[in-house]
Amino acid sequence: MRRQTAGDVVLAAVRDGGPDAGTWFFLAFTLIMGLLQLVRPQLLWRMNRRLQRGYVKDVDATEPTRKGYAIQRVVGALFLAIFVYALVRVLM
Repeated sequence: MRRQTAGDVVLAAVRDGGPDAGTWFFLAFTLIMGLLQLVRPQLLWRMNRRLQRGYVKDVDATEPTRKGYAIQRVVGALFLAIFVYALVRVLM
C-alpha cells in the first residue's frame, strides 16, 4: 500500500473542489514569512541588504535596532495569526 504524501492530499482537495493552488501558495507564503520574521528577522535584513546597494550611502548603517527587530517579530506573529485564520477558513 502506497503512503500518501502532503502533495497527494493537496491534489485530492483541489480535484474535489477544494482550494486552488493560489490559496495554498498564499498559505505557504504567510507561514514562511511569519516564522522567518518571528524566529530570525536578521535574515530578512541580510537578504534586503543586497537590494539596498546603490540606493543608500552606507548599507550597514541601515540595520534595524533591537526595537526594529522586535517590531518585525510582532509582524511575524501577525502573519502567523493570518495563516491560522486562513487555514481554518480553508479547511472548513
